[in-house]
Amino acid sequence: MKPEHLDVLIVGAGAAGMMCAIEAGRRGRTVRVLDHARAPGEKIRISGGGRCNFTNLGTGPGNFLGENPRFSTSALRRFTQHDFIKRVDRAGIAWHEKTLGQLFCDDSAKQIIRMLTDDMRVAGARLSLGVSVERVARAGEGFEAALSDGSVVRASSLVLATGGKSIPKMGATGWAYDTARAFGLRVTETRPALVPLTFEAGLLERLKPLAGVSVEAVVSHGKTKFAEGLLFTHRGLSGPSVLQISSYWREGEAISVAMAPGVDVFARLKAMKAENGRQAAHTALGHIVPKRLAEVLVEQEAATGNLADLSDKALRRLDEAVNGWSVKPVGSEGYRTAEVTLGGVATDQLDQQTMAAKSVPGLYVIGEAVDVTGWLGGYNFQWAWSSGWAAGQGC
Repeated sequence: MKPEHLDVLIVGAGAAGMMCAIEAGRRGRTVRVLDHARAPGEKIRISGGGRCNFTNLGTGPGNFLGENPRFSTSALRRFTQHDFIKRVDRAGIAWHEKTLGQLFCDDSAKQIIRMLTDDMRVAGARLSLGVSVERVARAGEGFEAALSDGSVVRASSLVLATGGKSIPKMGATGWAYDTARAFGLRVTETRPALVPLTFEAGLLERLKPLAGVSVEAVVSHGKTKFAEGLLFTHRGLSGPSVLQISSYWREGEAISVAMAPGVDVFARLKAMKAENGRQAAHTALGHIVPKRLAEVLVEQEAATGNLADLSDKALRRLDEAVNGWSVKPVGSEGYRTAEVTLGGVATDQLDQQTMAAKSVPGLYVIGEAVDVTGWLGGYNFQWAWSSGWAAGQGC
């Protein structure tokens, strides 16, 4: 079969891949985008409860992790969150700010996918779904790829945009990492990020009554802390604050949790004791934290009975249990529920202006496949738009 000749072959029809295709197509390049899925932008579709947290107003390099967090600076400055918002506005997509600068579609995440596929079509980029790459290798100054449909493609530029390993049930694999390694690029350690944390069986048994209880909390790891919701689960902890800290936590380490941040629990309990010493300790604590949590903590700290019966030492133990809880998770729920993959193709292998591989002319790596991982809240989508845009200017 005679090979198809292209300027740009993009593998992965996710946020970064589609953005790259739009930009390369607008520059007059012949572009084909492949994806083994049956629909484009599947992660976009399920994100934000189906409404897509498509960017964050506060996006900056400080919201990203990696060997070199500053690597993201160039792409984020060249195509900003405000640039993407303008595209959303032009497409007539209504949106709203939820909390902490997070922007969501008023209606459906499918509107973002439609905007991107429409823009690709106008730019002349061809989308091929249900097709994967069987083999890819250097061919002269470009690349040759054998596809699962039996065809062969030759392209001057190859863009790796298949993301990471998170949510394998949607078809996520480490293909981009394996391909990058095959071309001689270094890949950093990868692990699940933005993921719920799990506890050992004994602790889970003690906390079993708390499954489903949520609180506004501050969760810390070293000097890093996040003040957002926390949710007790049947396996451990989840909620935005825990997902955030999971990107910083490592096995064997502890996290600190304050479940009534900004409240002097000891002083509050002491005052309630003076006002009504007959009040049960769990009832009093239940005015500060959820009732079920209060009951478990009072039992755990052996502080049952009336406030009048409790010493200052017992009240301080309750204070510490609420706002000074140090707990050591045993693991995470893994790639199955992780929103992103931490790590990826090392940034010292890539040009931060164009996302091009320094040692392999014509090879580009974008989006989640790169060792740039954002916080929860639209930051990873903005990295996808920015890195895809940057690659689209040069490939």
